[in-house]
Parts: sequence; C-alpha cells; structure tokens
Amino acid sequence: MDRPSLGPAGIVVDLAAVRANARLLRATAGVPLIAVVKADAYGHGMVACAGAAQEGGAAWLATATVEEALALRAAGVAGPVLCWLNGPASDFAAAAAAGIDLTAHSVADLDAMAAAFAGRTTPARVQLKVDTGLSRNGVPRAAWADVFARARAGEEAGTWRITGVWSHFACSDEPDHPANDRQEQAFRDALALAEEHGLRPELRHLASSAAAILRPSSRFDAVRCGIALYGLDPAPGEATDIGLLPAMTVTAPLLAVKDLVPGDAVSYGQHWVAEQTTTVGLVPVGYGEGIPRSASRPGAPDAAATVGIDGKRRPIRGTVCMDQVVVDLGGDRPPLGSEVVVFGPAGAGGPTAQDWAEACGTINYEIVTRIGGRMSRRYVDSEIDGVRG
Repeated sequence: MDRPSLGPAGIVVDLAAVRANARLLRATAGVPLIAVVKADAYGHGMVACAGAAQEGGAAWLATATVEEALALRAAGVAGPVLCWLNGPASDFAAAAAAGIDLTAHSVADLDAMAAAFAGRTTPARVQLKVDTGLSRNGVPRAAWADVFARARAGEEAGTWRITGVWSHFACSDEPDHPANDRQEQAFRDALALAEEHGLRPELRHLASSAAAILRPSSRFDAVRCGIALYGLDPAPGEATDIGLLPAMTVTAPLLAVKDLVPGDAVSYGQHWVAEQTTTVGLVPVGYGEGIPRSASRPGAPDAAATVGIDGKRRPIRGTVCMDQVVVDLGGDRPPLGSEVVVFGPAGAGGPTAQDWAEACGTINYEIVTRIGGRMSRRYVDSEIDGVRG
C-alpha cells in the first residue's frame, strides 16, 4: 500500500476576517481605528494584515519598533504609521523621512530625535507616551511637565509636530479593576497639562482592544486594537463577544498511528502511561513550531490541550517534543494524512486558540504570536473565495 502524501504543517490566515474585524471594531468604538500589527501581526503576517486592516477602515497602523514600521514602508504600505519602542540604534532619521510617527518617552528621547532630525526642512511627526500606571515605558508623572515643555520648544523651533499623546491600560481586560479609573483620570490630567504647555495633539488615545470594547469613556480620538483585530477575545469571560472572527487556523497531517497496551509510556520522561488499550497518533508539530511544552500538562493530563481529527477532540499525551506531539486517538485509526486541526475558529473541527491558552495557563495572544517556526503560512480571503481555510 502506498504511503499517503503528507502536506506540511501550516498556518492559514483569512484576510477577510481581519478586514471584517477592523470594520466591526471601528463601528463599535465610533472613533478611528489604529490597527496594531507589531510582532508580525501577532503571528498572522504584518504586511498582508496591514493591508486587510486598511481595507476594513483602519485609519492608522501601529508597530512596536522603528524597524517594523520601516518594513511596512519598504513593502509599499502607505498611510499613517505609529511606532513606540525605541533603542539606541533606532533610526529616527529614516523613520521621519518615511513619514512615520515616532514616540518619545523622555526628554532624552526628544533630544536624540532633535539631533537625528537636524537638516530637515519640514517638521517630523512625534507622539508622546505618558505612563499612567503600567510602569513600563512612557513618561512618568514627575517628568510630564519637563517633557511637555521640551516638546513644545521643539514645535516652536520647527523640529517636529506633536501629533499625539497616549498611554496604555494595565488592567483593561478586568473592567471592574480600580486601576482603570485611576489610569483614565491620570491620562486626563496629562492631557490637561499638555494643553497648558501649548500642545494641541491631533490624536489622544488610551484604549487598546479590551477597553475599546468595554470602556467607552476611554476611546478619546482613536482606539488601538491588536488581538481583537485578529478575532480573538481580549477579555475572556467579560462579555466581549461582538462577533469577531478568528483569522488563524493551524493544521498538520496525521503522520502515524500506533497501538498501545496498558503500561505503555509516551514521550520523554514517560509522564503519561496508558491505563487501557488505545491508539495514539503522531502529529509533526512541536515546540520548534511554537507549541508550548506546557500543553501536555504532565501533572494533569485530563486538562491537556487537544487537537481536532475527524471532528473529535484528541488530547495530547506525553511531553511535547521539538518536532512532534502524540495524541490519544481512543482506539480510532484515522487514515494517515488526515487533517489535524491544532487550533482555529470555533466550528473548524478543533479547539480554539483560547482553548489552548486555558490548557497552557497563558493568554490567547501568546498562542497565536509564538506559532510558526518551520510552518508555512498562506492567506485566503473568504469574502472572495467563499470558504474559510
């Protein structure tokens, strides 16, 4: 009997879902959408998803690093782009020349930008991020006045135009957390102080995905949406179901089927031992493709992540390896080459990214962003093709 042709494991991204989510988020928020495409669009592909988001009405794109923003421009992506994670080697001059909005977090940032912008004949575009309680990057409250004064001086000198003032919630996925009220008030305080210093930004933005849906008072002039753009719930359990469509489906072929008898152990460390006769299947994805090792839950195998084969959930058994996982087929023998749905939208025949997040003790952001490795990625457009995946 000939061995079946086994296609590689792969990621399928439905650009129609990204487009539809952008439309939905824009309509829900009622203000312009900043589509966050950092980290290769959370594993979905930055350039393709940027285009789909713009087609769905996103007014802005946003990346973390200058390099990501410049990569968008190099790929021919036009329109407003914001980036915010600067380092000593960040090419401020190239970003300004490409019409990218840079973010300053300190007087030192502004001084470095001023030096990089020397010789420009038009003002660069700069936004200011203020720290309102996340204690990550952003201008701390004690330095707000100094930064606003330096920013205004740069405007008066024609070095830059301050196009935005913004901040980031720490607990927006917990809508009743008291930090949300404190941070929003701190942001309003920062805006008032910026105005006192003569700054008139065109864009004031605070809300990321969860707040964009759950906290109308925080929407200001725009909302920044990342995870929701890709169809995943930014605040599971908090009634955020507005009809988002998950864009990513991850599949692999079933590589082998093996019989086990009671006492047979599976994978490194032999943490799982068959208690009864069963069959197991080999799936060629592992932590080399971004599958978390915690997915096997060695101490709680009943809570292990699952995959979908023939419409049934098949739990992972034994330790996740670099290149493969073993799943319990429960005595079934699906044909070799059968499609294994690692995760995807509900109804795709397997678990969702949120199911995987819960099994692995993490968040859906991490599941989709880390997936990849040796996997291929391809794009479909269900608005054109008529089917997803």
